This record gives sequence, C-alpha cells and structure tokens, in this order.
Amino acid sequence: MVRKMLFAAVMGTLVLSASACNTVKGAGRDIQSVGQAGSDAIHRR
Repeated sequence: MVRKMLFAAVMGTLVLSASACNTVKGAGRDIQSVGQAGSDAIHRR
C-alpha cells in the first residue's frame, strides 16, 4: 500500500513538472514573439 502511494506521488510530481516545463517554454516563446514584433515595427519606420 505504501509503495503504491509513493509511486503515485512520484508519478504525479513527474507529470506536473513536465507540464510546468512546457508552460514555461511556451511563455518564453510568447515573450520572444512579442519582442520580435516590436522590433519589426520599430525597424519598418
């Protein structure tokens, strides 16, 4: 019983950390695209 609970806790932690990693990568890409769009707008003038 304890092994099952420990296994579930470890797997839950892995799943949450993997999804958080993807979220941070996505946010980084969004920030980069906003910066690129601002830079493009400045250089068009």
